Amino acid sequence: MVNYRTMMQGVVRHRKSRTTQAGATRQLPGRRTILQRFARLASQVALLAAVCSASVAQAQGYISRTLNVPVPGGVAVVPLGTADQAPQASFNGHRVMVIRDSDQQWIAVVGIPLGTKTGTQTLQVQGRPAAQFNVGTKEYAAQHITLKNKRQVSPNPDDLKRIERELEEQVSAYRIYRDGVTPSNVILDRPVAGGRLSSPFGLRRFFNGEERNPHSGLDFAVPTGTPVKAPAAGRVVLVGNFFFNGNTVFVDHGQGFISMFCHLSAIDVKVGDEVARGAVVGKVGSTGRATGPHLHWNVSLNDARVDPAIFIGASSSAR
Repeated sequence: MVNYRTMMQGVVRHRKSRTTQAGATRQLPGRRTILQRFARLASQVALLAAVCSASVAQAQGYISRTLNVPVPGGVAVVPLGTADQAPQASFNGHRVMVIRDSDQQWIAVVGIPLGTKTGTQTLQVQGRPAAQFNVGTKEYAAQHITLKNKRQVSPNPDDLKRIERELEEQVSAYRIYRDGVTPSNVILDRPVAGGRLSSPFGLRRFFNGEERNPHSGLDFAVPTGTPVKAPAAGRVVLVGNFFFNGNTVFVDHGQGFISMFCHLSAIDVKVGDEVARGAVVGKVGSTGRATGPHLHWNVSLNDARVDPAIFIGASSSAR
């Protein structure tokens, strides 16, 4: 009769030791040693994967790595090759900025409107097949504001006429496209020194309980009189005192790349002025529809208002 217990003990002893050709006995690794080796191997595999991922990222140019946040209200950076001449591209019927990245590849820097649906979007490229990019999802919070001036919530008929006229002026400024002008920089400087980012881009806004358009810019809580500086070189294309925005300055940085600063206490430039990067264009205030002193800064690309925080490395979605 076979003694299975004795047989299994022999198998276990055989696995724990093995006689080499020289006659010596080599002890096989135990369970703990095997697990330790497996853990080291897994760590090495993870490290290799991280190195490979970093190598792929470094293969992209600096602007692509920094600004590509393809969500509604964000920016898509789309590669367009390395031809000698810059290709022309458009999105939703608007020309988009095309510049060279640090890797010498042409890229389209595309503003994505807040109302854009998630999924695949198409970029039209002149003389060549269309390019595609994918828009992801992003949820924006809500903000409730109480205003003492009821006209700034429900304007009267005369106010509405003024608002409509001012809207046309501002839309025209946002749609300016200076072809052949390369912005001095697309990684932007903060327009004011210091200050808390008090209201982020994209907030669903409720004034006295009534929903209005989402917040189209980024607010900096800084004192009245704080100098407002151009975050990139550009040309002043619109100044004025508007019903909602108060004292306002628009600066065109080139190729549909526009900055707008509002609620200013003072304007230090005029239409047509060429301003250098860092030049003062006005001072912080609380004019227009504002509950206190702050700078409201809009950034527009191809007539789409996008999150300014992306351009200063302060976006929660920024890579």
